[in-house]
Amino acid sequence: MESIVLNINGQKVSCPPGASIYEAAEKNGIRIPTLCYHPELKPHGACRMCLVEDEASGRLMASCVTPAAQGMSVLTHTPRIINHRRNIVRLMMAEHPESCIVCNKGNRCELRQIAANLGVGEYGLYPMPNPIPFEQLNPFITRDLTKCILCGKCIRADHELVVTGAIDYNHRGFKSRPATLYERPLEDSICTFCGTCVSICPTGALGTKNTRYAGTPEIEMDSICGFCGAGCSLTMGVAGRTIVDVNPSRRKVSVNGATLCMRGHFANDFLNSPDRLTLPMVRNTDPSAKEMHITAEWDEAISLVASRLSDIRRTHGPQSLAFIGSSKCSNEENYLFQKIAREIFATPHVMSAGWEGGQRLLAKLDDKTLGACRVSPLADLEKSEVILVVNADPESSVPVAGYHIKRAARNGARLIVIDAVQTDLARRAALWIKPNPGASTAAVLQALASLMVTDNHYHQGFVEQFCSNFKPFKASLSIIRPDQAAAQSGVPLKSLKTAVDLINGKKTAFVMGANLLDSPDGEQTLDAILNLCFLTGGIGLKSSGLYVLAPENNLAGALDMGTAPDLLPGLVKISGDGKRGIDPGAFIEAAEAGKIKAVYIMGENLLRSLPQQDRVAAALKKLEFVVVQDIVRNRTSELAHVILPGAAVYEKHGSFTNMEGRIQTFAPVAPPPGKARPDWEILSQIIRAMGYPEQYQSIEKIRQEIRHAVPMYQRLGNHYQEWVRNTEAGSPFSGDAARFSFFPVSALPPSASDPDYPLLAQIRPVRYHLGSGTRTSRSGRVQAYGKKGEIELGPETIRSIGVNGSGRVRVISRFGAIEREFKENLKLPEGLALIPMALNRNDALNLADLMGNSDAKALGWTVSRVRIEKI
Repeated sequence: MESIVLNINGQKVSCPPGASIYEAAEKNGIRIPTLCYHPELKPHGACRMCLVEDEASGRLMASCVTPAAQGMSVLTHTPRIINHRRNIVRLMMAEHPESCIVCNKGNRCELRQIAANLGVGEYGLYPMPNPIPFEQLNPFITRDLTKCILCGKCIRADHELVVTGAIDYNHRGFKSRPATLYERPLEDSICTFCGTCVSICPTGALGTKNTRYAGTPEIEMDSICGFCGAGCSLTMGVAGRTIVDVNPSRRKVSVNGATLCMRGHFANDFLNSPDRLTLPMVRNTDPSAKEMHITAEWDEAISLVASRLSDIRRTHGPQSLAFIGSSKCSNEENYLFQKIAREIFATPHVMSAGWEGGQRLLAKLDDKTLGACRVSPLADLEKSEVILVVNADPESSVPVAGYHIKRAARNGARLIVIDAVQTDLARRAALWIKPNPGASTAAVLQALASLMVTDNHYHQGFVEQFCSNFKPFKASLSIIRPDQAAAQSGVPLKSLKTAVDLINGKKTAFVMGANLLDSPDGEQTLDAILNLCFLTGGIGLKSSGLYVLAPENNLAGALDMGTAPDLLPGLVKISGDGKRGIDPGAFIEAAEAGKIKAVYIMGENLLRSLPQQDRVAAALKKLEFVVVQDIVRNRTSELAHVILPGAAVYEKHGSFTNMEGRIQTFAPVAPPPGKARPDWEILSQIIRAMGYPEQYQSIEKIRQEIRHAVPMYQRLGNHYQEWVRNTEAGSPFSGDAARFSFFPVSALPPSASDPDYPLLAQIRPVRYHLGSGTRTSRSGRVQAYGKKGEIELGPETIRSIGVNGSGRVRVISRFGAIEREFKENLKLPEGLALIPMALNRNDALNLADLMGNSDAKALGWTVSRVRIEKI
């Protein structure tokens, strides 16, 4: 479309049609002051600070809500406009408390900056105090609404970006203020404490509760969040050597924009935990000593690691060594780690505790789709016409992904949710398909495919051009009876037909939880999702595609770097049984059997992230040598012979690959504590101590090798943000032979009930903790939040076990038992219990089988059959 040409302050500028005068000025470097405008929010025109004057008529207009017109001529800083702006500021200041010196917003206060630019020092009006109580009941957000200027940014961000609706305007006129429903405290509302309102507030009306520091940080630097797989961009404030403030970065391109979640905004105070490791330590050989470990010099610790691992390799062979990397460490660190294991010590046993937490699913998905899902921008979800969410709760696991999905639904996308539990997305869905607890998700999806093919409601052009094996797949659907599948799953057949009608002819995106394989029919569930994706033509194209909610920051990157049992860097498959490594569960079995003699653990707390923690501890104690490289003291480090203190994300150089396939580099914001070192530096010292000829003096040296060894990462480090790339040979859309293959359906495994354990327990993530909770449990704010991790039970289940509406119960499975308080969830179906993850040392995983769904009675790491007894 033809650009709009207008004149601003005598300067001819252009802008796209539909742009406002403010946007046209901003694009051309013309600064207009504003307090209520934000590029990610709809223009509001509340503050009137952005007034401009039309030269032709003399009319004053709010530039943020006035569209630019062809031939328009405006002025932005005439004496008349300046006078109006000064009066607006004076009126705001007359109502504003005189507390700038002690206000946490400090020099970042936008009202203060504009007042200084306009030369307004004293407002010269009668004070108009508006006393409102100062609120700091929760550990995250303080509210001092005497400083509120009614810009509406917090309300609009809540409604438009986070799509929660926790706050809105209350009262009218002079008494109008943002408030929750019935003016209840934030902690009693539906607020998720994402902190977006705090970051976007132009004054000190909303602030982060900070007991360590008050005022403006000395410096601010950008980084990448080290929690979930969204990979949010952060701006971190530093005072002295300490990170004291966290906000969304101001980068124009990022996955999160102006939003964050509770963890990213508030839980990074774990960096200041007294449990931080600051010095290398070795096992105390004095049996009478009280301390299990004593401090050591770096050279001593590195030499001990190199010599002991070498001795064990010579004595017992390379198969006796295991290396467990981390989806929380950088690409560079995981690459070096697996190289040390495979090339220097020649062991195949390389893995990550994230293997069962989503890496196995990512590897299978990449293999089955020929790499077509390596790049899946979350922003594309907002352009989808239909979004099908399968057994996933992004509000808890990857909240920013949830924001994208909710914005898509608000903008008209039809949201379909398949889940036995009513999640936040299920409440917002156009269609909630609610299978019975324990019912086969694969059966529901196969029934959808059968209805689509029978009614010819599929993308025939895509299937014919890009897919193979359609005829055998279509023939296999003859064993599917949608009415029978619906009845067995407890889903009305009408709901399945409605879903098919919603999907028909629409750009459809599929979102799945990282624990999708945690069931006996997990593989068939994945195949069924892929079949639906092929039928809708929704793979490899914008506004559609497949998304796995990666629960950890570098789950995808660690996999790409080869920290996996059967994959080399670049997702190259390892062939041959003797060359393939073992997964975490098999590692514990091998340690129990005496086959593994030593392990090097980097960035993983196995005694909190693996099921059956007592069994894991006993296995580690049998080993001759245990090395733990981590940032905090934990139960795993207590068993180590050598402890190497690493640096946290914000204390080192590196890169992460998020769930979208977005590669983001980062630099240190603050130095690591004490003598702790970046993990890649520690690994380079190990390499040097082993006499390996290749030396890694800098992060760039490692990146050069990755760019050569992993074609997908050819542009790693060129810019702060790049995307994983497919080579031409690896593209599923190149050549006649490279086609997506349908997966014929087969009979599903029978549902194996267990009369001794009649209930189904789902171990679910919570939004205020990440994964096993090793880091978030050390956040002072999260601890102060006071969540107890109560088990949620439905009314029928509560009656069946003979307890009242609250109290304490014992949950028992074939693999372990836990005791927790419980609370009633009126919307939870009978026979289902929800157990929060990460609480109480993540004891919930003791209910699961370490070996995953290896037999019919074991369902995986996040689902278990249990019975519940009152205490």
